[in-house]
Amino acid sequence: MTAKVVADDVEALTVAAALADEFRTGAAARDAERRLPRAELDRLSASGLLAVTVPAGYGGADVRQETLAEIFRLLASADASLAQIPQNHFVYVNVIRRQGTSEQREFFFGEILAGRRFGNAQSEAGTKNVQDIRTRLDRQPDGSFVLTGVKHYSTGALFADWIPVLARTEDDNLHVAYVPHDAPGLTVVDDWDGMGQRTTASGTVRLDAVPVPADRVLPHHLTFRGPQLHGAVAQLLHTAIDVGIAGGALTEAAEFVRTKSRPWFESGAGTADDDPLLIQRFGELAVRLRASEALLREAARAVDAARADLTDDSAAEASIAVAVAKAHATTAAVEITGALFEVAGTRSALNSLNLHRHWRDARTLHDPVRWKIQHIGRYVLNGTKPPRHGLL
Repeated sequence: MTAKVVADDVEALTVAAALADEFRTGAAARDAERRLPRAELDRLSASGLLAVTVPAGYGGADVRQETLAEIFRLLASADASLAQIPQNHFVYVNVIRRQGTSEQREFFFGEILAGRRFGNAQSEAGTKNVQDIRTRLDRQPDGSFVLTGVKHYSTGALFADWIPVLARTEDDNLHVAYVPHDAPGLTVVDDWDGMGQRTTASGTVRLDAVPVPADRVLPHHLTFRGPQLHGAVAQLLHTAIDVGIAGGALTEAAEFVRTKSRPWFESGAGTADDDPLLIQRFGELAVRLRASEALLREAARAVDAARADLTDDSAAEASIAVAVAKAHATTAAVEITGALFEVAGTRSALNSLNLHRHWRDARTLHDPVRWKIQHIGRYVLNGTKPPRHGLL
């Protein structure tokens, strides 16, 4: 594959806005028919957007996290599944940036600049909790490794060139093994049947004695031994997807009311968009959306500031800023996508229109807000820094 190399933040945002406009067409049909977006992902790869966080020293644009968050917000406003698929890509680019050797960075950043995609094989089902990783990475006499395990919710794996696999070595430390999609013993199963994000193909990855060269393994456990932004960046992108879903839903709701809805007979209005109670509700929803957008920008700037001067204090402040933005965006996205039917009327619930995909996508997103609120409260009340577990 040949991919364009994006030069800077301005170009990255221009490309993202154009792709969002392109992907918006057909998004409802792709979701309704569960038509996997292979062609759209190829367009995303060719655009160069997947390489925008590659460091400048390796030929990338190394855009700000504020820019990256806006890219995801734009894409999610058009198609939440398409935005969700590359989220893990950028997370595992960051692992290479932080823990890769110079040779690993040279190789993998070259792959990314060429348009190659990372998926993920991270979560496991049936374990005690999400941190209970049982997939094994066993060292062989020649220094290479063998991977064995089963992964679930493997968003992006079906479409990936490389699948980063989270696994434990014999000392129980976490590592990431970067495995090519066609590696012997690796099987990606398209068995995702979630009510939302239908076209992410977030199914199962089976690892049956998959051989892995030593230079394709990175020590992920070292990421959490000092101040880090691994979780903050990952959660920032989830937040941007929430905000994008909310914005896309509100835009569609407004268009529906202007062009299809009838005014309530008691309103005295000649058209639905002149109904004073509908106007009031759209104003309330717009306030919620704009607050989420502002918190997303503030969180992204906090992450950028921490990247420029990474300390325990700056990392904690960035993580809390992202947690605040995510907590607000999660509830706002569910409220706004649900309110679409309230303001647009009965006809908006027709399956043929598939407007409910916005609510389904918002409801399918990750991580309990209640724990983010707990960490925010501890930080504000007692100055307790958030934990370094990569999910905050």
